[in-house]
Amino acid sequence: MEIRVKSLKFDADEKLLAYVDKKVSKLSKFFDGVDPVDVTLSLLHEPDNKNVSIQAHIPGEDLIIERNAKTFEEAVTEAVDLMKERIIRAKEKKFDK
Repeated sequence: MEIRVKSLKFDADEKLLAYVDKKVSKLSKFFDGVDPVDVTLSLLHEPDNKNVSIQAHIPGEDLIIERNAKTFEEAVTEAVDLMKERIIRAKEKKFDK
């Protein structure tokens, strides 16, 4: 699974990029057809408000989750958990037909 990380308005350090890669790579366990996954990290106007957007491409559908939190790690964790649920629902919907 290809994971593309983009950081807007700041330079993400290696520790944050490794954390994002570790969390997002777990999505492939739930559906093999997830590829690629685009992750966008951005700072909002307030200094302690971080935004994470995850866009997963699965056959026939693009899934997008966006989350705000005080830290990028917290936002990534919430977004990955929600994306996991969306992928499972999409997979069930696809194979129930």
